[in-house]
Amino acid sequence: MFEKMKNPYKVLLLTIILFNCQSKKKIKSTVKSNEHLKNKIEEKKNTDNGNLINEQNAVKFLFEYGNKNKENKVRIHTEYGDIDIELYRNTHIHRSNFIYLTKKGYYDGTIFHRVVPNFIIQGGNSDDSKILIRRSKIGKYLLPPDTRKGNKHHRGVISMPSSEIDNPHKLASPYEFFIVQQKPGAYHLDKDYTAFGKVIKGIDVVDKINREPTDNRETPKKNIYIKVSILD
Repeated sequence: MFEKMKNPYKVLLLTIILFNCQSKKKIKSTVKSNEHLKNKIEEKKNTDNGNLINEQNAVKFLFEYGNKNKENKVRIHTEYGDIDIELYRNTHIHRSNFIYLTKKGYYDGTIFHRVVPNFIIQGGNSDDSKILIRRSKIGKYLLPPDTRKGNKHHRGVISMPSSEIDNPHKLASPYEFFIVQQKPGAYHLDKDYTAFGKVIKGIDVVDKINREPTDNRETPKKNIYIKVSILD
């Protein structure tokens, strides 16, 4: 009778052991899946970071991008009207940079943040956190000047300002630009800054913005928002 009673216990014990083994296997499998997911996320993160423009890859990237993206006419939309600009083809890197940032939608929602009466209007910046995030997704880099092509800073020319860091080589801040409003031009800038395009329509809009009241830091008292689109 004792032997007959023993078999059910064996069956029960075997069932418990099998259940525990299956449970452990399932938990281990879940951990493995989570680890795999973590690796995939890290992979994507590293890939995204690899796509950022930086000091090392900027010129090469923009040179190749410019070869594939030939557009050289853009429109800056403002509440005062539109400013149409033709980008010079002989400043390949700077044209490519402006087209790239336009296609990425970087400029949309930035402002003309500096106005110097009878001199320039400067745009492409903003203290909005969305713009800072947008920059972080594109990259941190500067552009070398290209001043040997003979492009002059005539009235209506678009050019690129130097970075605010200690910058003896006048490396350009790629996110910002300025348009010369001064008549007949601002030729003292020719040797230091890269003129990379000119206004072909809407110089009257440049004049209107240049007349906007500013504070003692040359910042317009009202935000002058811009949006940039590709024409051709």
